[in-house]
Amino acid sequence: MSPSIRAVALGLALAGLAGCTSKPVLNPTEQLTASHAYSQPQVQQAILKAIAERGWTARNVGPSVIQADITVRNTFFAAVDIHYSPSQFRIAYRDSRELGYNDGKIHRNYNRWVYNLDRSIVRELNAAHTQSLVQPQSNALN
Repeated sequence: MSPSIRAVALGLALAGLAGCTSKPVLNPTEQLTASHAYSQPQVQQAILKAIAERGWTARNVGPSVIQADITVRNTFFAAVDIHYSPSQFRIAYRDSRELGYNDGKIHRNYNRWVYNLDRSIVRELNAAHTQSLVQPQSNALN
């Protein structure tokens, strides 16, 4: 194989590998089931608990939006807005550093962090629902 063909092949291989780490930005929306009937404070508390559990930091906590960010290894930074109501929540990209954000694409680690945060919020909401089912029974025994 000639050196120029080898160089082109290596360049294409490296470009392909670089492209593998960049994925479309994940902005998950979760519809909460009507049968669970969460209150606004319950949703807010579940989100705040999941944020802390996952190592994110809550900023500017409001009645329907929580801003959260995470810094990993003192280098990588991601910030999201979490819009919420009793019937749904949505995690939306706000900002990042060192994650290669460009044209709606970002390093796959950002998506992993957001996915894990999303799953933790759902888990906290399910735990709150289960606890609300158990609490009335324990109060009835007293």
